[in-house]
Amino acid sequence: MNKLTVPMVVLGLAMIVAPAVADVVEIPAAKDNTLFESPDGSLSNGAGTRMFVGVTAQPNLRRALIAFDVAGHVPADSTITGVTLTLQQVMSLAGGEPVSLHRAEQDWGEGDSVATGGQGAGGAAATGDATWVHTFFDTEFWTTSGGDFAATASATRTVVGFGSYSWSSDGMVTDVQGWLDDPASNFGWVLVGNETTPVTAKTFSTRESDSNPPVLAIEFEPPAGGNVPAASTWGALALALVLLTLATVTLRRRSVS
Repeated sequence: MNKLTVPMVVLGLAMIVAPAVADVVEIPAAKDNTLFESPDGSLSNGAGTRMFVGVTAQPNLRRALIAFDVAGHVPADSTITGVTLTLQQVMSLAGGEPVSLHRAEQDWGEGDSVATGGQGAGGAAATGDATWVHTFFDTEFWTTSGGDFAATASATRTVVGFGSYSWSSDGMVTDVQGWLDDPASNFGWVLVGNETTPVTAKTFSTRESDSNPPVLAIEFEPPAGGNVPAASTWGALALALVLLTLATVTLRRRSVS
């Protein structure tokens, strides 16, 4: 083995044993909306700055919808290793209440509707809006009024006062991996609050808000060849040791000759 072969072999081994470099991308919501309980599906807030979950004082149910363009921001065939959804809670009369993410099972729309005032009562649904009855107002419908979503929550956390709240779980990783592998199945999440008693509603900023809109942080490992792995610390030390040894041997041979 010549002098060049040894360090090249060590470098190759270092590159093989080193893990792939993980990447993190933060993406904005592609769409969001609120399902306002109403028998005729006449209410929505597609272009509003707030979305709602839980039960109002009247009492009426509220469920939020949110989706992200995962395939448009993460390379195909990547492995999702972590997911964090961050929302800003901006208004509530309730104390600490659970808010859960459920994988949506039908596509849905965000139209041009905007509710007035605090927006909690909803506004007149516009063409293409998701409503309590419709996936797309007013021609396409949920199988079950109030939205079609997985019975098991992907993540749950308690939301108390105003401020930023994050959801992160293995279930969310599974959801996002599925959306990356099959973009046609990406309908986002339905956010469900405490629906067992009145005055549990929570209010979050939407993507249309100028203040802390939703963000989805995704940690992923690119597919093989999609990123150049960095040499590990031990690999770099081994390479340096070999080069130093070869240099020492060469100098000794030259001094002897």
